[in-house]
Amino acid sequence: MTASQENAPASIAAVAKPPKLHGRAFYESIGCPKSIVAPMVDQSEFIWRMLSRSFLPEERRSSLLAYTPMFHARLFVESQKYRETHFQAMRGDKPWLDGNPAIDRPLFVQFCANDPAHLLSAAKLVEPYCDAVDLNLGCPQGIAKKGHYGSFLQEDQELIHNLIKTLHEGLSIPVTAKIRILETREKTLAYAKNVLSAGASILTVHGRRREQKGHITGLADWDVIRYLRENLPAETVLFANGNILQHGDIEKCLAATGADGIMSAEGNLSNPGIFAIPPTPEEAGPEFWRGKDGKGGWRVDAVFRRYLDLIHQYVKDAKPPQRRPLFVPGHDTAWMDGPLPFPEQQQKREEGPKKKKVKVGSDDRTNAQSPNYVAMQPHLFHLLRHFVTVHTDVRDALAKSRLGDISLYENILEMVERKVAKGLIDYEATQGESIAPYLEATAHVKHSNVKVEGEEKPDPMEEDIEDKESSVRTVRECKRPWWVVQPIVRPLPKEALAKGAIMLKKQKQDKTNGAGNNATNGHAQPRQKNGQENGNGAGKANGISTVTGSIIGDPQSAEAALGSLKRKASEI
Repeated sequence: MTASQENAPASIAAVAKPPKLHGRAFYESIGCPKSIVAPMVDQSEFIWRMLSRSFLPEERRSSLLAYTPMFHARLFVESQKYRETHFQAMRGDKPWLDGNPAIDRPLFVQFCANDPAHLLSAAKLVEPYCDAVDLNLGCPQGIAKKGHYGSFLQEDQELIHNLIKTLHEGLSIPVTAKIRILETREKTLAYAKNVLSAGASILTVHGRRREQKGHITGLADWDVIRYLRENLPAETVLFANGNILQHGDIEKCLAATGADGIMSAEGNLSNPGIFAIPPTPEEAGPEFWRGKDGKGGWRVDAVFRRYLDLIHQYVKDAKPPQRRPLFVPGHDTAWMDGPLPFPEQQQKREEGPKKKKVKVGSDDRTNAQSPNYVAMQPHLFHLLRHFVTVHTDVRDALAKSRLGDISLYENILEMVERKVAKGLIDYEATQGESIAPYLEATAHVKHSNVKVEGEEKPDPMEEDIEDKESSVRTVRECKRPWWVVQPIVRPLPKEALAKGAIMLKKQKQDKTNGAGNNATNGHAQPRQKNGQENGNGAGKANGISTVTGSIIGDPQSAEAALGSLKRKASEI
């Protein structure tokens, strides 16, 4: 945020603002959005919001509500550099990126804070450039515990009330809040009522508790959100968050929770087109691939292209490069035989001796501190998560990318496009058989094109499909070829325990014998990489061992972390 942003230009300040709306009246004034891009630290920046909207028809793009990344209120107030590298609303006296009324609305700006004065001061700085200010009460990470914000305020309901009330009374725009559920429905309901009574116009509920993260993330509990819906005043605007992996999950969650809108974080990071209705076979162009089994999704090379084109257009203020038509089998393949995108790296591998590293792409770093540049590498690792398990050279190239070096990202796109083209050619040439080993190895999916004569052997994975604490069904439903963007399905805690990702401490023998396979019974045993006990407490943060991911602390903490996993994986 520049100095001109801090003092809103007269052209903006002179515009008469309508009366401040609250609650459902405010929600209706922004179009009653049912799809929401979640606030994600350094990941829901302007370009990502634009990319997510780009999959919707132009006339519907304003129906997608988006949140900024979480900003630290005190730093936002005290540090001009922090503001300028996180929020870019104005350039001179004209709207630029964040909150631009023509392209980036509706927009909520989210802050974390534990001081009402800092929070209000920060909110005042963004007030002219957004539709509402949101208070983060859900962050479960160690940095939030250390800084005393996010979900680590939930024990101090009086402070939460004061934070929200201060914004409600001090701003001309509404205040909203995002919380996590507590250990009981009743406590969660009281929490929600406190937030709403303080003046929040919209309440977003993440259906996981603070302890549910990392290897013990588990499933969000939609039943608790439904309980809130049924016990809060009918006029309450409620957003639900959690378990949104594919487009179809949005309607499932709306029906299950009764929420007004559905927020997606990780599902959106894996597939920015998650909010768009998948095109029919008749409507689909080359960007949306559909296999012989009828399943499909947005191609990774197409999404990558869209992403870079938006960077060129909005961040570099340049016309996107002229690109050849997106490849489909039958197109000319001569371009695939050209020089490698990284000839100098290929030469190093062939010649052997190491050479002095050459700094490339420095002319592309005119705005290197842009939050849109900072987010590029993590975004692409997320989008290409499944792709790079097959093509590790792309993973290595992406790992070497430099901040703001767009020419290097263009080279990586070229690599991706070549590999996708080769994959599609092989798929067509083999009637889909070329992808069968990948699908079977990564998702235990029987390839539907393979015909086996005689009686089929029983599938050892079938019994796991009906297991409430198994992710097998979800993996099978979500799995696509590596050239399609797709969600990352986390193993459930029971599976993480079985794989050794988390380890529970043994109780006394007489209690252990009666515990069965219940993972919530027993203390945790933290360990080091060599398997020895960690007697000095090193490597611990927030009840999780940073070395092994083990649950640590008293048995009630372990039970709290694993206790609300009642929903079937098929309901995700």
